Amino acid sequence: MQLTLVRHGEAAPALNGQDEKRPLTARGHAQAQETAEYLNSYFLNPKNQGNLHNDDQPDIFVVSPLLRAQETLAHIQAYFPHVATLICDNIKPDDNAKDAIEWLSQLPFENIVVVCHMNVVAHMAEQLTHEYFHSFHLAEARIYQQTVIANGLSTQIQSFIPNA
Repeated sequence: MQLTLVRHGEAAPALNGQDEKRPLTARGHAQAQETAEYLNSYFLNPKNQGNLHNDDQPDIFVVSPLLRAQETLAHIQAYFPHVATLICDNIKPDDNAKDAIEWLSQLPFENIVVVCHMNVVAHMAEQLTHEYFHSFHLAEARIYQQTVIANGLSTQIQSFIPNA
């Protein structure tokens, strides 16, 4: 089983307290595009096929309902237009990583890509691997392998940080 965690790209400041509607900046779109290109090449690389159960693409995208995460995912989806998307209310910036992991563990998929926010994504990574907390860079992607999604059972196998 494979889980890819992606933090959204750089977003504009909140206007009138509307955090959920913050769009990506031009730099954020460039970051998201670099990450999308990386993930596309990763999934298409024959050397990585042993890590996947669906040959050359994710089984499902899971995304936060906030605009900046959805705009980041849109860049990735351009390479995988037939992959379904689930909007998850448990992966917003102030949500509990433990609850997010529990929700993800119930999904019947082998290759899941999650796009969300710094606090929850980094705490999920910490719990999944039992390694120290490591912040995610903007639009960073980390790929984990595990038998099941549960605390302490994941191993990070790849990571990517965009240059933009």
